[in-house]
Amino acid sequence: MSQVRPLQAADIPAVAGLFQRTFRNGRRPPPPALETYLRRLYLEGPVCDPDIASLVHVASEGDISGFVGVNVLPMSHGPRKLRAAICGSLMAEQRTNDPMAGARLLRTFLAGPQDISFSETANALSTQMWTRLRGVALPQYSLDWLRVIRPSAFMLDMASRRIGAARRFDPLARGLDRYLRGRMQENELRWTGVPAIWTSKGLKVTEIDQAGFAALVEPLTRQFALRPDWSEEQLAHIIAEASRKPDYGEVVFASVSSATGALIGAFLYHAHPGRVARVLQVLAMPGQAGAVIDCLIGDAAERGAAGLRGRTQPALLAAMLGRRVAFTQPASTVVHSRDEELVNAFLSSQGFFNGLAGEHWNRLAGEPFE
Repeated sequence: MSQVRPLQAADIPAVAGLFQRTFRNGRRPPPPALETYLRRLYLEGPVCDPDIASLVHVASEGDISGFVGVNVLPMSHGPRKLRAAICGSLMAEQRTNDPMAGARLLRTFLAGPQDISFSETANALSTQMWTRLRGVALPQYSLDWLRVIRPSAFMLDMASRRIGAARRFDPLARGLDRYLRGRMQENELRWTGVPAIWTSKGLKVTEIDQAGFAALVEPLTRQFALRPDWSEEQLAHIIAEASRKPDYGEVVFASVSSATGALIGAFLYHAHPGRVARVLQVLAMPGQAGAVIDCLIGDAAERGAAGLRGRTQPALLAAMLGRRVAFTQPASTVVHSRDEELVNAFLSSQGFFNGLAGEHWNRLAGEPFE
């Protein structure tokens, strides 16, 4: 008979193979570096808790046919200290003799001792399973945003993901973008790109290091009623992991301050010239999100990025409207709790989630492990 049980170290090779077949190249064996990372991510790191463990589905034949990766996120809601569980990689092999492996994994996960459960990468099928188990999809947290900076490079980057040989047209794209952006007026808002002269008057962007960014997280998130409550070790670990995504380019940590030197925000993203930069986190003081986004766009333009892509939070959505930002929905953010007050905090946009307080900080995205 099949069963769901906590992940053990001996399961890692089988889980790595399942991950490789589900999300990567199933014709090749999983690289040893992937096995090493999965062990650290789900068994050994400071965001692991044996009481809220990752789970495997063991088929009746005795082999592992499903897995859900779980990390913990300490949170606070006013004076309350909470344990949140982040549901990462959920995968199950389709077997006619056991078609409910994924549902069993999710049901067992949601029945755990955590106060609140999340995922920011739920596909359509997973979202249906969450809602059938009394989870709630959060539309205002479920959008990816896109901002074109260099239109020719942006289109070329999109094309090269399907046709690698398209990269041979990089020089042509650079020349065409110089011409197109040069014809735009200073700070002109266009869907098709960002002008060559893009200024954020009175604001200062300062590149900082990992520790400097970590120090800004608490003051820039204390506005949220329901927010992360990381230890120094946990936050340092997450930011260090988030910085290592070679497929996405070089990491950039920056703070944004006013003309008087007052902190108004910060951002973390990865950039590679001629490619679409990946934004992991945008933080802003209340009422300053628009200014921080403008500074992010300008910084990415100076570094040669073709565009920007990131995940929304409700605090950013209003500021993005009118800034020629487009939206798409590749996956849903979902939440589940037996405490209705906690779910309502997210429904009313008072919760901080996605990015560092989510799944995308880990290196399963952005690291080839080859």
